[in-house]
Amino acid sequence: MSRTRRDVLVAGIGIATATPLAAEAAAGSQRYSSGADCASSPAESNWAAGIEGQRRADLGNGFYLNPVLAGDHPDPSILKDGNIYYKVSSSFIYYPGLVIWQSRDLVSWSPVGPALKEPVGSVFAPDLAKHDGRYYIYFPALNMARLQEVAAAPPTSKSPPLVTYVVHADSIFGPWSDPVDVGIYDGIDPGHIVGEDGKRYLFMSGGGLVPISDDGLKRVGPMESVYAGWKYPDDWVVEGFYLEGPKLLRRDEWLYMFSAEGGTAGPPTSHMVVVARSRSVRGPWENCPHNPIVRTKSAAEPWWSRGHATAVEGPRGDWWLIYHGYENGFRTLGRQMLLDPIEWTPDGWPTARGAELAKPIMKPVGSKPDRHGVALSGDFSTEAFGARMAFFQPQSGYLGRAHLEKGTLVLIGEGTGPSGASPLVINAGDRSYELSIELEVRGSAQGGLLLFYDDKFFCGMGSDLKRFHTYKRGAELALASVVPAIGANLFMRLVNNENIVSFFYSRDGKAWTLETSFEVSGYNHNVADGFLSLRPAIFASGEGSVAFRSLTYVAPVSRTI
Repeated sequence: MSRTRRDVLVAGIGIATATPLAAEAAAGSQRYSSGADCASSPAESNWAAGIEGQRRADLGNGFYLNPVLAGDHPDPSILKDGNIYYKVSSSFIYYPGLVIWQSRDLVSWSPVGPALKEPVGSVFAPDLAKHDGRYYIYFPALNMARLQEVAAAPPTSKSPPLVTYVVHADSIFGPWSDPVDVGIYDGIDPGHIVGEDGKRYLFMSGGGLVPISDDGLKRVGPMESVYAGWKYPDDWVVEGFYLEGPKLLRRDEWLYMFSAEGGTAGPPTSHMVVVARSRSVRGPWENCPHNPIVRTKSAAEPWWSRGHATAVEGPRGDWWLIYHGYENGFRTLGRQMLLDPIEWTPDGWPTARGAELAKPIMKPVGSKPDRHGVALSGDFSTEAFGARMAFFQPQSGYLGRAHLEKGTLVLIGEGTGPSGASPLVINAGDRSYELSIELEVRGSAQGGLLLFYDDKFFCGMGSDLKRFHTYKRGAELALASVVPAIGANLFMRLVNNENIVSFFYSRDGKAWTLETSFEVSGYNHNVADGFLSLRPAIFASGEGSVAFRSLTYVAPVSRTI
């Protein structure tokens, strides 16, 4: 078997302590009541304005501009079900997780809701499938606590650190089952397919094939190695071989497998999409003569580390690849979802049509405008958890911390500071944005506003009834300006101007005081590991609770074309 991300993960997911990398600030400004400047680069002004000014791919003139889903949407798996497309991505340690999105045109997407609520570990590279009228999401989950427990002994079926699960439902809208242990404890990135024998299988990273039961809920045989991948030239600058992300497609008499190689991060030129085909799930597998059909060739390109693709037929028979990539200069946003046209050669191979991803591309034939995105502003409700915001690495029963009082979120404190507070994070997809919120601190709690990558890499501010707190790179700043206690009621605001972030506070929500500013481009996976993204977050820690009201998000970086 080839080395995969699973080997890297099990070898130890660590958090680096390197200094954030430097980034260039864009020219231009737009004045805010907080006194901050929010710049807009020329390229970004080409996106259409969606909800709250969030960038939208559909330009309204028959063209779109990538990304089709901005923000962190890694490892996208796409299911075409009738005339509707559904998508699910890796959710890692954000819960509720496995948020499903829907689209009618592959360009505009809106959330359906989460399929996974109970924490089972770090969830990555799912596969969304439909079989005999029922929906399935297969996904691996890495449990770090179990990994530590079995570090001195081989993992067993009773306590494996890496488990492939499945959730299933009669309707894509749920309710979804509790996670079912399929019985696969090696390999990641399951890809579901029905073989030529009518039996069900999961392809796994490294070219593995595992037979599963007719009901799709358990393993029924050993893993076989059936595919060795495609060997790229030795002088290519990549993260590693990492054969993973198999997505299967039947077309005519062939079974096609779209896989990722090269590593999902690291150098900009690392990731790629390779294709192989066979008449049988067991092979022999023939590699595409056009491999790789997608790859970032230069750090000068607008999208880096492109890969992990699903091939899907458009509304009127044209073909597309949906995959993820890092935006040049904005790794902090995570791996965003891209749409790329492909075509089939006369001898039955897929090839990219050579679209320039930095420029508008004609939308899929027959597509019609559809609603897109999700509002991040407004009052709080039970629907807030999932697409709008999620808890970072919560414990079982985490939803019990959140109480709703007429649109107000009352969050019970956890931990002694932001690191242990399991903050609520927001998957923002804009290069620049402003977010503000009203807080009421109750008891001995601390409440605050952060830009949060993980429990060791975050920055921002917090307040309790005794004093104000300022954080950088996961630690409180000992030499920060001393701000006296503001009181139980206050407002906080962050302005992110292309990775230059400024934090403000106010007693009345009108007159704002700048507390501090940071450069945050280094708060990303290449520095901190974990495959996450840098997200706005609110937190409550300590004894007591914090009431949050009037969340406001605006991204004044786009204009309608």
